[in-house]
Amino acid sequence: MSGDRSVPGEEPVPKEADEAAFWETPDIYGAYPRLTEDQTARLEEHGQRRSMAPNDVLIREGKRCETFFVVLSGTVAVVEDHGTPEEHVLRVHGPGRFIGELGLLYGQVAFYTAVAREPGEVLAVSLDQLRHLVSQDPTIGDVVLRACLCRRALLVGQGAGFRIIGSRYSPDTRRLREFAVRNRLPHRWIDLETDEEAEELLRRFGVGPAETPLVIWRDTTLLRNPSNAELARLIGLPSLPAGNRHGDVLIVGSGPAGLAAAVYAASEGLSTTVAEAMATGGQAGTSSRIENLLGFPSGISGAELTERAVLQAEKFGAGISLPLEATGLHPKDDDHYVVAFADGSEIAARAVVLAMGARYRRLQVPGIERLEGTSVHYSATVYEAQQCRTDPVAVVGGGNSAGQAVLFLAGYAPKVHLLVRGAGLEANMSRYLVDQVERHPRVEVMLHTEVTEVIGQEALEELDVVDNRTGGHRRLAVRSLFVFTGAEPHTEWLAGTIALDSRGFVLTGPEAQEACVSPEVWHGRGRSCMTLEASLPGVFAVGDVRSGSVKRVASAAGEGAMAIHFVHRHLGHSAVPGTTGTSAVAGHSDVSPRLRHKESAWLA
Repeated sequence: MSGDRSVPGEEPVPKEADEAAFWETPDIYGAYPRLTEDQTARLEEHGQRRSMAPNDVLIREGKRCETFFVVLSGTVAVVEDHGTPEEHVLRVHGPGRFIGELGLLYGQVAFYTAVAREPGEVLAVSLDQLRHLVSQDPTIGDVVLRACLCRRALLVGQGAGFRIIGSRYSPDTRRLREFAVRNRLPHRWIDLETDEEAEELLRRFGVGPAETPLVIWRDTTLLRNPSNAELARLIGLPSLPAGNRHGDVLIVGSGPAGLAAAVYAASEGLSTTVAEAMATGGQAGTSSRIENLLGFPSGISGAELTERAVLQAEKFGAGISLPLEATGLHPKDDDHYVVAFADGSEIAARAVVLAMGARYRRLQVPGIERLEGTSVHYSATVYEAQQCRTDPVAVVGGGNSAGQAVLFLAGYAPKVHLLVRGAGLEANMSRYLVDQVERHPRVEVMLHTEVTEVIGQEALEELDVVDNRTGGHRRLAVRSLFVFTGAEPHTEWLAGTIALDSRGFVLTGPEAQEACVSPEVWHGRGRSCMTLEASLPGVFAVGDVRSGSVKRVASAAGEGAMAIHFVHRHLGHSAVPGTTGTSAVAGHSDVSPRLRHKESAWLA
């Protein structure tokens, strides 16, 4: 072969790197960009050059990585199961490329090993410097973040990472799989019922089926039916430090509303903690593409939106911990609130922002429970979509989430049935989604249709559906069912503490004050309940969990930002005598309302 030997879809490489680059993994997904000379020079200002010899290990699978590597010369192979009979190459990088994926930015353990194939040189940049550059330099930040997100998706598709062995009928297996999926953790599920590999692994580790589910990591770590928190610690998901658990603001929930509140609170100098029960991003984090969000004309995936927001919050100093499930809220004598969690821990804060969101209501039809987590799903991510490449699927729901899921799944499945109990899509779905759904050649919209039964023992085989006008029944041969029907708030732990509406959503503003058991609490403060404030002064509700909220990503983020405005006002009212404003926050000026500029009446 002669002439230019660069890989199609990639920019040409320097002549001296031509031979090495010829063996690189093609950049067909945009996951393996080559940094420009200017970008490499910018990184070099914050890093050090390091020589590498063949078989030098730069990143080791299962270990936390503290360094970001850019290949300057030579090649680096990314392999799974390094040093075992199952070792195999995932990809190869040459000069100008960098090593790492999403877990690198958050201090998670590596799901692969990066090893030098030949002599060369790398640029080593510390993670602290990398995070600073990603947040401050938009050109480098966009390149690194997009590539890391894409690489995480590819790892997920390759079944890399840890393995979950368990029965499809086990609630704990479903729990672990949901936690892994929602947190976008590379893993592979081995079905105890049907996968021949399961028996061999159980025999190798000397455990019986009754001890499942198991989590296996590189054949060296075995967890028997771990809690979500144990799995999180194994992978390196963020947790609270063991020190002082007092602060200015505690945000419960990390969907768009909670993350927006975290960004604005932390950026304005408030000591900010975010507690999340399941996964950052909430329901929005599972969306394949959000196309009507201001500022993103070509759309953005929920995962990318979430990771960008998490990086922003952490850049300003917000602490995020998961999984941390809130179980109780009560006031303290010193004008703080204490939130208790399922693991026995407590966090005290001067203000609390409730941003738990809402979960899709489970479909109550015969036969569905045994298939949940295997053939019946309440989110549509790449994990579930990969199971739908050859068989038709059905989606239940008529809102935006259902529409986004339909379009995403139609890129994988040969046929998608959208089952809507109402007379049309326009009532609850944005017009742009309605148009795309109705025009898609692989989508069939079935109005006035409800599911009455799911049929199948080990996997979904058919749905029995009914036309709610005529009563006529029909069988649909589908292999997966995706449910996006209504929403239930995460407020069971607040019942009896703050005022809720008839459906369990948190009342705020005048409605909350009217429902308050002790209205004198407001008179004692010389003010009324603020717009996003719950029936306890200093407790605010934002996003989907708030009664009457608009169920949109943009409005949730807006409410999160507004809530911090109200937090400042609350802290100004409740400042410790003899101090000014939010005394716990160094450098803050007096935030007493009498010193504020005149505000719109609706912000009162």
